Amino acid sequence: MPSRNITFDPDSGVPVGSNFTINTGSDFKAKFNVVNTSSSAFNFTGYTGSAQMSKSVSIGSSAYAIATFNVGFTSAAGGKFEISLGSTATRSLAEGRYVYNVLVSSGSTVYNISNGNILVLPGISSAPS
Repeated sequence: MPSRNITFDPDSGVPVGSNFTINTGSDFKAKFNVVNTSSSAFNFTGYTGSAQMSKSVSIGSSAYAIATFNVGFTSAAGGKFEISLGSTATRSLAEGRYVYNVLVSSGSTVYNISNGNILVLPGISSAPS
């Protein structure tokens, strides 16, 4: 399970890039450990999160989500959250390159905290019957 340490500066408006690989038919989980520009844990108390992946970057409403990740704050005050997809969701993904983003929000303020590419690889073999 990948873990990413990122520095988040909400004033910059620039997401941190991070790439992942998903194997179809397997559970996927990525952990994020977030600090602010002073290297202290970013406090996500009161924040909500959302994350999705699509085949291309959307300008306007031209792209649509292929999958929506579960987002969970494992330690909101400690700056820790994770995104995940279960094996049932990854099984339906077609092989290829996708883009994703993770949004966090507090009230009406929304931050794009991370984005990047996801490479989806098909299963090579299956367990014998």
